[in-house]
Amino acid sequence: MEKNHVGIVGTGIYIPQGRMTAKEISEATEGVWSEQAVIEKLGIKEKSIPVSLPNDGSQEMGALAALDALKNTGLDPKEIDVILSITEEWKEYPLTTSALYIQDRIGAVNAWGIDVQNRCCTTVTAMKMAKDMLIADDEINVIMVVGGYRNGDFVDYTDKSMSMMYDLAAGGGAIILKKNYGKNLLLGSHMIGDGSLSRTAGVEIGGQCNPLSLANLDESKKSLRLMDAQKMKDRLNEVSMNNWYRCIDESLRKSNMTRKDIGYLDILHMKRSGHVAMLQELNLREDQSIYLENYGHIGQIDQILSLHLALQSGQVKDGTVVCMLAAGIGYVWAANIIQWG
Repeated sequence: MEKNHVGIVGTGIYIPQGRMTAKEISEATEGVWSEQAVIEKLGIKEKSIPVSLPNDGSQEMGALAALDALKNTGLDPKEIDVILSITEEWKEYPLTTSALYIQDRIGAVNAWGIDVQNRCCTTVTAMKMAKDMLIADDEINVIMVVGGYRNGDFVDYTDKSMSMMYDLAAGGGAIILKKNYGKNLLLGSHMIGDGSLSRTAGVEIGGQCNPLSLANLDESKKSLRLMDAQKMKDRLNEVSMNNWYRCIDESLRKSNMTRKDIGYLDILHMKRSGHVAMLQELNLREDQSIYLENYGHIGQIDQILSLHLALQSGQVKDGTVVCMLAAGIGYVWAANIIQWG
């Protein structure tokens, strides 16, 4: 084992108790999508949704996941040196720092923290940042990557062009990384960005260009949109799958591995056909991944949730090579490789 390495100590999860079923999603689309199509094509049997504040606020869901990770690992919060918050920008109070909210909530009094954002790639990206920080700085030994997500609040189910985001759900996740831990190694990572798509999707109302007003207040609450749907669709059709496979292959190359080594695909929720196609391309069985059809897409929390569930089920065990895979609007593609055990 290389002298300086980074290992994963453990994970924590918080899933709110609210559920939106395929039938309810179908009804919200006013029948444009049938219940059967929501299940079979979009791949959603049900998804987690917030019930009440304060527990189901974005920052608080991150804090609850962090507490779960501390419980699961037995780690003293005072051992945490840095908190990299992956909490979304949609949170309880704008311009508050999520990492520091979590620091206070969990008693990580020796940690400093910062918020990082890469949409649904934030977990994979933050894990690479954490690894690089741990190896570069002699005084950093433990980093927690943690956050909450509930961008589903902005979804307008009557907007037909937004069907790709009907799966947006809510929850929190935490993953703890430690220098020279001796097991569960985080190996190679690779990211690709395409800024030509940076404003093809987002929340259209409530920022500096289109501020909140009495006239647009109600509309603003459901204004997560494809702002240039045709450009986004055309460009993604051209580059998306190639970029995903390039991230996989490059992260494997940096880990001195090939596709044949992958034992578990830790992938975000996507439409069912895309998930199946990815497994086929990588020559993996269905039981070598978890399809999050009972959770929906909890943004960047998906990677932590999938690993968490796979450890519980035994789908990831000593010796399993995990490929974490993500894509986020902006547009970003990202992968990293973990050698478990």
